Amino acid sequence: MTDIKSMNLAEMTAFIKALGEPAFRAKQIFQWLHRGAESFDEMTNLSKPLREKLSAACFITVPAVERRQVDSQDGTIKYLWRLGDGNCIETVLMRYHHGNTVCISSQVGCRMGCAFCASTLGGKVRDLTPSEMLDQVLFTQLDAQTSISNIVLMGIGEPLDNFDTVMRFLELVNHPDGMNIGMRHISLSTCGLTEKIDKLAELRLQLTLSVSLHAPDDETRSRIMPVNRSVGVEKLFRACRRYFETTGRRISYEYAMIDGVNDADWQADLLVKHLRGTPGHVNLIPLNEVAESPLKPSRRVAAFQKRLESQGVTATVRRKLGGEIDASCGQLRRKVQAEEAGNTETPPI
Repeated sequence: MTDIKSMNLAEMTAFIKALGEPAFRAKQIFQWLHRGAESFDEMTNLSKPLREKLSAACFITVPAVERRQVDSQDGTIKYLWRLGDGNCIETVLMRYHHGNTVCISSQVGCRMGCAFCASTLGGKVRDLTPSEMLDQVLFTQLDAQTSISNIVLMGIGEPLDNFDTVMRFLELVNHPDGMNIGMRHISLSTCGLTEKIDKLAELRLQLTLSVSLHAPDDETRSRIMPVNRSVGVEKLFRACRRYFETTGRRISYEYAMIDGVNDADWQADLLVKHLRGTPGHVNLIPLNEVAESPLKPSRRVAAFQKRLESQGVTATVRRKLGGEIDASCGQLRRKVQAEEAGNTETPPI
């Protein structure tokens, strides 16, 4: 069976022609899928014989809402979607004055092992498909009955570890006959896979690259982010400079503020040194506590921000949304895993 929603329009056109149908049918099917059609029977402008052909040869991915949590204070919605194979992923809808943003996952689980993240506990299960990534945007919009204007790839998984799928997803969600969300409204976050950053730069997409930095020195970063042991801070910043030189796009550096770990003045000064000469923006993130982790939120966020800004670095503090719900990415998925296993506590690391 063919995952028809993961096809781009050219592939779908070739597929439809191979079924003996006129090429224009592909655009009709593409539009139906990108509006959220859950079966071929809904595609009423297609002939019944064509719908039967499609049903015999293809499947349409449709995630089920396993759990929905709504924050009564700011309207943030966290979704736990149940996929066709029984795995679960998380998606978060965040409401801002400039529009609604959806934070989506790119993998089931994650193999990067960052100490402050619940998503990586238990490791990576599998990559998502382009259709499963698109579904998170599409069905969040349909379920919440609100338009989505911005996308961040910062949910469960490392997007550049699922590179080809993510590039196909970007092509699909950007398509004018689909959801038509512009690249400048999309942010992609990576923990620093330098070879993939270079590969992404070659495509010269107009998205925003966000680098999950979280520490400016190798000792600290390797302790909280195992990926750094094979990359190193200097190599990462060289890749970031090449990315800027190739694309002209300023990079956003994500920095989760962890008490007594990465919030010292000397670390702020070192971060300034790394950024000197290359435009960049530092996004300071109040840490979301994870039950299995001893790491705690920093009490020096304002002081750290002031030290960066006094030396010419643009630094903002991310607005904390979803305080009433399982805020840290991966927490809701693990809670449901524990319940299904018959446990009352979150499963251990």
